[in-house]
Amino acid sequence: MQVWRKVIGAVRRTQRYTTPMKTLLLLRQDSMGHGDPDLGARVLKTFLQKSIALHGLDAIAFYNSGVKLVAPGSTVLGELSLLEERGIDLVPCGTCLTHFEVEPAVGTVASMDDIVALMSKADKVITL
Repeated sequence: MQVWRKVIGAVRRTQRYTTPMKTLLLLRQDSMGHGDPDLGARVLKTFLQKSIALHGLDAIAFYNSGVKLVAPGSTVLGELSLLEERGIDLVPCGTCLTHFEVEPAVGTVASMDDIVALMSKADKVITL
C-alpha cells in the first residue's frame, strides 16, 4: 500500500545508529507543553526555528503523535525540511506512523530499536 511501510524493519543500519552523537531531541507529541493546543503548536514551531542553535544537535526522533509533525501539510514541515538540509537526521517511528496513518514527507522511517540505539549513542537526550 504505502511504499515507506516496506522500509520498516529493513531500515539501513547506517553509521548514525552506531557512532556517538552529541544531542538527540525526542518529540513525543505534535505540540509543546500542556494546555492550549494552538499555543503549543506555535511554541513548537518557534522552538524548531531556533533549534539549529542547539550545540551538537544530530537527530530528532518522533514517536506517538509527534510523528504527525513529519506529515505533508504539517505546520512545521518547512522548519523540519531546513533542519534536515542542514544535516540533522529526522527519525519517525514506523509503528506510530502506521497507527496515525501518516505518510512521512521528511525523514527516514525507523523502528523503536533504531530510536533506542540513537538514545544510547547520544551524550544528551532532550525530550519534549
